[in-house]
Amino acid sequence: MSATPTLCVLISGNGSNLQAIIDRINDGTLHARIGCVISNRPDAYGLERAKEAGIEAHCLDHHDYADRESYDEALARLISQYDPQCVVLAGFMRILTADFVNSLRGKLVNIHPSLLPKYKGLNTHQRAIDNGDKEHGVSVHFVTPELDGGPVIIQSKVPVFEGDTAEELASRVQEQERQLYPYVLNWICSGRLAMKENKAVLDDEELPVSGFASD
Repeated sequence: MSATPTLCVLISGNGSNLQAIIDRINDGTLHARIGCVISNRPDAYGLERAKEAGIEAHCLDHHDYADRESYDEALARLISQYDPQCVVLAGFMRILTADFVNSLRGKLVNIHPSLLPKYKGLNTHQRAIDNGDKEHGVSVHFVTPELDGGPVIIQSKVPVFEGDTAEELASRVQEQERQLYPYVLNWICSGRLAMKENKAVLDDEELPVSGFASD
């Protein structure tokens, strides 16, 4: 039997998507192991989630580094110790350098709270409300040097109701995030999903721009 694929999960905060991944590994629906969890913030609750689950947890505080490049070099060195099949950005609130991203090309995935290419960057829920959108959602995508610009793997939509606050809409989106991310990681860990020529390819078929089953 082949070795269990290893994930490294990068976080900055609460770690709700990390917990969803841990839960799916524990119930056997995600065939993987988390080699380590890394946070750029020492107060990230996700570090406690990792420790409670018996996972190695590291804080690589960005304040300890002179610039983005030196931080990303240290981050890359730490990740390389675990030889992961996939590096999972799960609420990691840092813009990564092109050198770092390119060193993990095809292994680096992110979950973003919008229907990309709409609303790259921050404050996506409020922006959707302010623009009068009727639907909003979440995208899982491969990471490229362009911010939130890598090929989309899958999206899930949620309705935007009249009178929604950003917090209410965020809660609806986060429910989808916790279901979607482990699903995609299974594809990667089983070898079904890859990035080829800047496209997401599932079972040797190139996915459309909006990803798999976006409806």
